[in-house]
Amino acid sequence: MPQPPQGTSASLSVTLLYTSLLTFAGGIFVGTLAPLTLATLLWLILIALGLALIYRRQGKSHWGVAVVSLGLIFFVLGGVRVDLQMNSVGLSPLAASLGTTITLEGVVSKEPTLSGASKQLMIRAGDDTILVTTERTSPVAYGDSVQVTGKLTAPEPFTTDLGRSFNYPGYLLARDVEYRLSFAEVTIQASEGGYPLIHYLLAFKHALMENIEAVLPEPAAGLGEGLLLGVKQALGDELEAAFRESGIIHIVVLSGYNIMLVVAFVTYCLSFLLPPRPRLIVGILAIIAFALLVGLSATVVRASIMASLLLIAQTFGRSYIVLRGLVLAGAVMLLFNPLLLVYDVGFQLSFMATLGLILVAPYLETWLTAAPRLVSVKTFLIATVATQIAVLPLLLYQIGQFSVVAVVVNVLALPLVPVAMLLTFIVGMVGFISLPLAAVLSLPAYASLMYIVWVAEWFAALPFASFVVPAFPFAVVPVSYLAIGALIYRYRHLLPEDDFLSRTDVSDTAAVSSKSIQGTDWTIEEEFDEPQREGELSKSKRTATQRAAVPREDKNLPIFFR
Repeated sequence: MPQPPQGTSASLSVTLLYTSLLTFAGGIFVGTLAPLTLATLLWLILIALGLALIYRRQGKSHWGVAVVSLGLIFFVLGGVRVDLQMNSVGLSPLAASLGTTITLEGVVSKEPTLSGASKQLMIRAGDDTILVTTERTSPVAYGDSVQVTGKLTAPEPFTTDLGRSFNYPGYLLARDVEYRLSFAEVTIQASEGGYPLIHYLLAFKHALMENIEAVLPEPAAGLGEGLLLGVKQALGDELEAAFRESGIIHIVVLSGYNIMLVVAFVTYCLSFLLPPRPRLIVGILAIIAFALLVGLSATVVRASIMASLLLIAQTFGRSYIVLRGLVLAGAVMLLFNPLLLVYDVGFQLSFMATLGLILVAPYLETWLTAAPRLVSVKTFLIATVATQIAVLPLLLYQIGQFSVVAVVVNVLALPLVPVAMLLTFIVGMVGFISLPLAAVLSLPAYASLMYIVWVAEWFAALPFASFVVPAFPFAVVPVSYLAIGALIYRYRHLLPEDDFLSRTDVSDTAAVSSKSIQGTDWTIEEEFDEPQREGELSKSKRTATQRAAVPREDKNLPIFFR
């Protein structure tokens, strides 16, 4: 049998951690596509228990047996979790009314969204959540008690404009929605229901948007609201298409990059007012409030969990290993909603983009060490290329559109995103005091926003800006990721650090790709070994204090939580 990973019991603990979280996700994946029978689950548990007994008898020399045993147990747990989620599907009393016109009463459980000439409402009626489509001009808001009348239908898959089959029933099921009422008549019976905190947050959001729209013309106002609040529909169809074709649509759907900018700003402000421990509590509350404000999409939730873990690690002086944070955040989200894994494209792309920054970016940094660093162009180039590589197979399978100019556009536009967000926020806040003063301050905000618009539109207008890839089987996606993983493993020796996949202990890590955010003293850590340098102490003998004293030379690549 193979020997235990180098690093003794700590290495085995980390291996078991990753094994349990990843096999839990594997059980969810398999259970979603093909529900596991009770007999299959029992056999897997028996095999796992048998392997556990072997490990107990043989000891650590058979650590691989322990890994397989734990993996089988968590695979079964993942299958059971998704089975519990699916047990309630199709049991609603509304199933008997499919295809007929019905009238029901419920409460608007989420902020309504605009789509073209219609408004979409999530109506909670008893144990069911129904997607209701009504007129765009309807005054319905979050928390309203309403009566709706319309034809009850079940969502059906459809083919997108780019030739991809979209599992619309699964997409809605991941949002706890089984039925639709299209073109419904909606009557408001009472207002101000729901949670008071969400009411206050949405009232602030709408007031902020009104201030922005009062002093900034379109399309700058729409882009500012998209960057700051994730209001994608504010862009308009033409500008949204330009952003999609130029490869920067992620900046207006609140990627993790936007979330981390907000977290950095909040933490910087709190550093002047509060000591570390109270700052942690207020910081996490601010993250939760912002996530509720912009909507709890999978990307926002994932970035918020990782940002909260970062604050906790920073407050208690612990190293923050991004890979562990990502896997833990994903596992927590799947524990609460296992259907995200298969049916939510946003969750998939967000996870893979962040994984690309963790696994691919260090190689690009090593290969581009001689490249000049002009106004952080190199930083954004590395981040963009790393995420593009990581999401490409999944993006082409799910969406089918490839932006040729995405790397160039991201490098040109991303440096202005934090500037535009901050200036737009200042304009909106000053608007509560004086709109004329906000109008004066809006000039630099307008310039930064229109620069991003100009870059997107100019590159999107190029005849070769993007092209559509014909649909291909799903089997190509895992094969592609296996190939990428094999290349990473094959060239791992090119990194100055040791193979990070064998890392074992948080306390024995160093930042391969880190950047202190001004005013926060954050250091974002990757799961890499510290390099052996002439004259330094051996890693095995180096204390945590001694390791912290070793100067680092590669602190320029930030980890954006996209």
